[in-house]
Amino acid sequence: MTVRGAPERVFILDQSIKVLYQSMLVLAVYFEFAGHNLPGGGFVGGLVAGAAVSLRYVSGGAQAVRTTFRVPSHIILGVGLILSSVTALVPVLLGGRVLEHGEIERTLPIFGKVKVVSAVPFDAGVFLVVVGLILMAFAAFGDDRPPLRQLRTASPGAGSGGDSGAGDAPATTGGAS
Repeated sequence: MTVRGAPERVFILDQSIKVLYQSMLVLAVYFEFAGHNLPGGGFVGGLVAGAAVSLRYVSGGAQAVRTTFRVPSHIILGVGLILSSVTALVPVLLGGRVLEHGEIERTLPIFGKVKVVSAVPFDAGVFLVVVGLILMAFAAFGDDRPPLRQLRTASPGAGSGGDSGAGDAPATTGGAS
């Protein structure tokens, strides 16, 4: 028995999406961090993460998307926007130009040569903006609840108009009696 308004679950789809969802999130994080040197970055990583969330929606509906993240979607979007804006404007405060970036190279024992670029926090902000926007779209347009008309027709006593003597008599629609 399923909860009213919840989509019917498909076992193979659910199990496939468990594997694909995790893999797509790892790919999204890879795109996020590889983007400053290679094609990718925050936008592409955010789109891949959004596609993973879309798979969750296909499998479990809007409720699965709502429970995926503990933080509301507007907070995710806002944090991303603030992070991107601050990263873009900090160089101006330090006497540089907007979006000017810096880099630091270090040699670490296990990883070898590691380069950290200031574009990474900007990309992280863009990533959060894209994911937050996709989550907001699912919250606004992806609701599982049946339309209000269906709820009215499904509820007992709907349309009786408070007439207690109706009993089992069939309802008439329009026309003259």
